[in-house]
Amino acid sequence: MSRDRWTKVDRYVTEHLVGDDPALAAALQANAASGLPAIDVSPPQGKLLYLLARIHGARKILEVGTLGGYSTIWLARALPTDGRLVTLELDPHHAEVARGNVARAGLAGLVDLRVGPALQSLEEIARERLGPFDVSFIDADKANTPEYVARAIDLSRPGSVIVADNVVRDGALVDAHTDSPSVRGNRRLHDLLAADPRVDATTIQTVGSKGYDGFTIALVERV
Repeated sequence: MSRDRWTKVDRYVTEHLVGDDPALAAALQANAASGLPAIDVSPPQGKLLYLLARIHGARKILEVGTLGGYSTIWLARALPTDGRLVTLELDPHHAEVARGNVARAGLAGLVDLRVGPALQSLEEIARERLGPFDVSFIDADKANTPEYVARAIDLSRPGSVIVADNVVRDGALVDAHTDSPSVRGNRRLHDLLAADPRVDATTIQTVGSKGYDGFTIALVERV
């Protein structure tokens, strides 16, 4: 099996179950035109996030890592009209592009986009008592993923769901001697979740147009 084959399957799934979406297509075009890296979730992955949030009946969503707002749009669409999505982005240029994409999708009223270091923003969110969040999606710098997840747990309630993306890293997750900050961060994530009695979690390997990777999903059982 090859990445080309995986990409064809992603395309097949997108055509049959996701469909054409002008707002999402415009977001990807704007991201490319603005020089943002093409590291957004794939359409089937975005649909998965949307379905998870809908299944959960989410009213408050936290996202760490906005980039150009592609996953933000998917998640915000799952919210009711009085819902709220707080999304955190380090890069001001990325945030500017994301604001335009979210506004073009008609979701600006649901999205609170904050610019700055995510750990600092998470402290501000805690002080402002914006939680608890029903769903959290962590997709930022992987070296700090465990810290983001730890704070997301603190900002959750019993029954909240936390999803962390890009945790398998082409299988490098099992390399105990890696010097990659991203892989080491994801290994620490697994250590954190294994030791925290407040959560029940698993990691799923994935293939697709984004290659070989995976995501971790955690259920917060108590806080």
